[in-house]
Amino acid sequence: MEPHGVSRDVLLERPWLPVSINGCRLLAKSWFGETSCSILLTDLHCVWEETMHSAAIQKRAQELNKRLQAPVKAFFAHLCEVIQPCLSGSGQPHEGHAHVSLTRLDSADMVLRLKSKLAGLPFYWEFRCTPAPIAVVCLHLVRPLLSMSHVLHQQVEQLEGLLVRKDAEIQDYKENGATLSRARLQTDHFEPQTYRGRFLAKTLPVVCSDLHGLQNFGGNLQELYAAVTAHGNARKRKLSDQDRQDPDLTPSTGVEAGVAAVAEAGEEDGDQKQTSQVEEPRDKKVDTPEVQQLVSCCRAERGSSKAKKKKGLGLFR
Repeated sequence: MEPHGVSRDVLLERPWLPVSINGCRLLAKSWFGETSCSILLTDLHCVWEETMHSAAIQKRAQELNKRLQAPVKAFFAHLCEVIQPCLSGSGQPHEGHAHVSLTRLDSADMVLRLKSKLAGLPFYWEFRCTPAPIAVVCLHLVRPLLSMSHVLHQQVEQLEGLLVRKDAEIQDYKENGATLSRARLQTDHFEPQTYRGRFLAKTLPVVCSDLHGLQNFGGNLQELYAAVTAHGNARKRKLSDQDRQDPDLTPSTGVEAGVAAVAEAGEEDGDQKQTSQVEEPRDKKVDTPEVQQLVSCCRAERGSSKAKKKKGLGLFR
């Protein structure tokens, strides 16, 4: 059985695909292993999910197919072969006698039902998807889409800058006597603000609809989504590997280390009798201006406590 963490990471890197089931348009992403699977569905109003492993698959198969006694591997490959075309946006299952339907329940759950034939006998299956928690929605939709919008915004800014430079280059050619051989190639001078206003006025009425968002999550956006999520996963794995290599690593540099060192020095001084010399913090890495300021404040406080002949308490009680 595949590790749950692996299936979660692989599913995250899968792009959302436009699908249509029983006339209902959705975005879907799915992952199928040897004996486990995960699917996500959304109509841009709600997100539904279900993740199943070998034991749960075996139990549901026997619940829906009373006469089925085969192990999971014996029928799971057939299930994947029949359902994957529907969840990948390529249409109905390859087998003409297979049928897939979608039902929304009053409990806000969504059931994806499959009816096909396995070894000549009827085979039934249900994906019982429940509304996904906010954390899953943010992980698979909000954060990747925000990153994608930021990437595309940077790309637009760079292209606008390139067009402005091209106009300056063309103007220089004209001033030095160059002429256009074909009038149809003549273009207007590019004004970024004017272009943005016209573009938004023309495009917003078209794209600001759920149906447009479901239908037009095309190949370029799918590639960008996969690239963004793969980069995020690689970064998290790198940080995780670093944590495993240094399991006892604690903040020892910068302001946080200085605070810890000053607090430790203050507590030790509070337990000692009055002394004529203040000990320096033992962490040699504390050398930033912020840390030196904290150390000076600590020393001033201890000096004041000595003048009043009271026991020093340090920075923290």
